Amino acid sequence: MEERLKDKVAIVTGAGSSGPGWGNGKATAVLFARQGARVLCLDINRDAVEETRSIIDQEGGDCMVSQCDVTCADQVQATVTQCLESYGRIDILHNNVGIIELGGPVEASEESWDRVNTVNLKSMFLTCKYILPHMEKQGAGAIVNLSSIAGIRHLGVPYISYSATKAAIIQFTQSIALQYAAKNIRANSILPGLMNTPMIMEPLKDAYGDGGVEKMIATRDAQCPMNKMGDAWDVAYAALFLASDEAKYVTGTQLVVDGGISCQIH
Repeated sequence: MEERLKDKVAIVTGAGSSGPGWGNGKATAVLFARQGARVLCLDINRDAVEETRSIIDQEGGDCMVSQCDVTCADQVQATVTQCLESYGRIDILHNNVGIIELGGPVEASEESWDRVNTVNLKSMFLTCKYILPHMEKQGAGAIVNLSSIAGIRHLGVPYISYSATKAAIIQFTQSIALQYAAKNIRANSILPGLMNTPMIMEPLKDAYGDGGVEKMIATRDAQCPMNKMGDAWDVAYAALFLASDEAKYVTGTQLVVDGGISCQIH
């Protein structure tokens, strides 16, 4: 089996799915392990991240888990220490944690706005804050942050906090990319389009009328030029490329993974 991440150590946040099936973080953690990386899987849900570890273990991969709230500085620091003590280095950081809550600026509560900003944006600030110094000491590193085309296009659903944080992630990532480019540390973002993952089921089940989950999936499929949403593996393979040495001259970019939908939505 090809090992595009052989001898690499990766931290994947949000590595447990939020429901049955394959979420972006879960698929990416498994794919990284399949490609030879030693992976520290983080998630606030212990059962979810243990399921990811069981898959990696069954496939003969090298994996540890940490139940970690990545919005809490102390927990992030402790997890970084755990990784360094066990694996000796951190080559890849894949920030995958994110939530959706519906509402425009009038409808969304202040509490909802703060919660989405904390989970989607502060989490990336904290992981980068405590991991970048170690990458700098190593003289190399790759950061892959999950944004969304919702950060560059209106997708017809009023979730202003989600869109705003996903837009912020793009510039957050570019700022890191330029600050650390001369230090051989790369930072890139992935912009998924409409994806069929466990994350969308609960928050968006009523966003497209009264048809529930089935109507939501059918509507989103029909919006896509390829007549279907993408899945977690589409995101995972994009993350694999950006994390690997194949992308050694790629930094500060936004890799759109959306089946072409952003070409037609204005």
